[in-house]
This record gives sequence, structure tokens and C-alpha cells, in this order.
Amino acid sequence: MRGGVKIKSESDIVKKILSGDIRAVAKLISNIDDGVPEVQRVLQALYPYTGRAYIIGITGAPGVGKSTLVDQMLYHLRKQGKTVGIIAVDPTSPFSGGAILGDRIRMQRHSKDEGVYIRSLATRGHFGGVTHSTRSTIDVLDAMGKEYIIVETVGVGQDEVDIVKHAHSTVIVVIPGMGDDIQAIKAGILEAGDIFVINKSDKEGADRTLRDLRNMIEMGPQKYKEDGWTPPIIKTEAIADRGVTDLLEAIDKHGRHLRDSSGDINLRRKENRAREELAEMVKYRLIEKVFQRLVESGDFEKAVQAIVKGEKDPYTAVDDLVLPKLDLS
Repeated sequence: MRGGVKIKSESDIVKKILSGDIRAVAKLISNIDDGVPEVQRVLQALYPYTGRAYIIGITGAPGVGKSTLVDQMLYHLRKQGKTVGIIAVDPTSPFSGGAILGDRIRMQRHSKDEGVYIRSLATRGHFGGVTHSTRSTIDVLDAMGKEYIIVETVGVGQDEVDIVKHAHSTVIVVIPGMGDDIQAIKAGILEAGDIFVINKSDKEGADRTLRDLRNMIEMGPQKYKEDGWTPPIIKTEAIADRGVTDLLEAIDKHGRHLRDSSGDINLRRKENRAREELAEMVKYRLIEKVFQRLVESGDFEKAVQAIVKGEKDPYTAVDDLVLPKLDLS
């Protein structure tokens, strides 16, 4: 059994999660990340209690100051009396497979605040920045009762669009001086943004970046016309706590827009979101089950040795392993 942990009483764990028990939450998320099979029953029991939190996605290239921005957002939300969950999706360590950056390194001042729960998760090679573990962790923090959940994803350019499937408001963070990178933003990442932030806006080139973004939005994709929402552009200096309240006001305004336009902000009740989420979960389960059987049967290791000995190429090996299991040969 992966993770080496047996979950004995789902109902007991569910009660603890719903009551906000930090230790129970931490243990459950660790079991999710370790792939302990029994967690599925707990997640099934927690599902009816999800859909209440407001989920904010923060994404952008490395070095734009996402973590500092999230830290300041957390500070202001707590001043308003809001409870907050933070999920920091970090690059995977090539040695341990875990997140390189710890969950409290960047936000130590909030670590003892009972109204805050901070957790870092590794991407585990998932380029979109949102893993199966991340999606399940959002559910846990939602059921726990957090009013806001902020998901800070690792920035990998054009692939960084997964968070839009799981967030109410997706914030794209850029900085001045990115030059042609701003011009090169394609429709995929542009459409993912509900709000754009120019962080480190005290630096030279901020006005040009603002113009470039504004021009792209004005030329913008069909999504903006259909949604009736034009993404605002907010200038911030996160390290000096400037513009952060403007960002939170923009997020609040976007939330009101979602409520006014749909009447219900529970993402699970929207057909396109439900379809995308179910598709991702089906893919994950298929990969998990098929790969597990290949490993347990010894077929995977035999294929590895065949490739090493030059008896088979990896393309043929994949077909020989997978297609019979799916009855597609």
C-alpha cells in the first residue's frame, strides 16, 4: 500500500476536517499527495461540503513576485477577518520528488494564525501547474471551511492554463522589462486571465507593459465578449504593499460579476467545468490503474530491459504494454 498509512475511520476523519482540525487536514493532504488509495472514500464523503470557498489562481513566470504578492493578499484578507487557505505549487525536487520550497518559508508571519492554512505541493512533472493532488487539496480546504483559497502555481509560460479550470478568478502576474515576452503572449494564456497584474511596477517599462497588455485585451478574444468581463490591469509593488488592496477589490468585483451573471458561483454546477474536471479525473484514474498493473505484473520491467538490451524501441514497447490493457490492439 502506497504511503504506508491506513485510514481506519472515514467518518471520524470527515468530522475532524469539517471542524477545522489542522492535524487531520495535514495528514489527509499528505495521504493524498502520497497516493494512499483509501483517501478516495474520504474525498467522496467531503464532496457535498465543497463549493463554498472562493478560489483564486495566481500564475506567472518565475521571478515576477507571485509569492510576495500572495503573502500581502493573505495579510489584507486576514485584516478583513476572512479565513484563507494557501496552496503553493512548487517545482518538484529531482531527488526527493517533493516540493523544493517549503510551505512556510515564504509566509512565516502567518504560520501560527489559526485562520490560515498554508501548504506547498510539488508539480511532480505536471506542466500545467495543477496536479490531481492540488485539485483534491482544494476540496479539503473548501470542506474545512476556508472562505478564500489561493492557489499559486509554478510559471511555465504557455502551458500555465490549468488553474483556470479550478479558480473563480485567475490572476496573471507579469513585470516590466519582459519586452517581447508580453507581445508573445498567445490566446491560451490571455484567455486564462480574469485580472492582469504588473508587479514591480516601480521599475522602468511599467507604462509600456501596461499599454501592451491593454492593446491585447482590447483586441481580445471572443471569451471577453461572451463573458461580459474585460480584465482590469492592476499595478502593484508587492514588496512595499502597494496596489494589493486594488487587486483584492478587482477580485471582489469579478466575484460579483460571476454571481450576477450566473447566480451561483459553485464551479461544480457549471456544465463545462464539470465536464473538464471529470475528464481529468478519468484520465488520472486510467493512468494510475493501468500503470499499477503493468508494474505489479512485471511487464513494465521486462519492457525496460528489452529497451536496454536493444531488443525493442520505446515506441513499440508502449504499444505492447498499453494497447492490450485497453483492448485497443
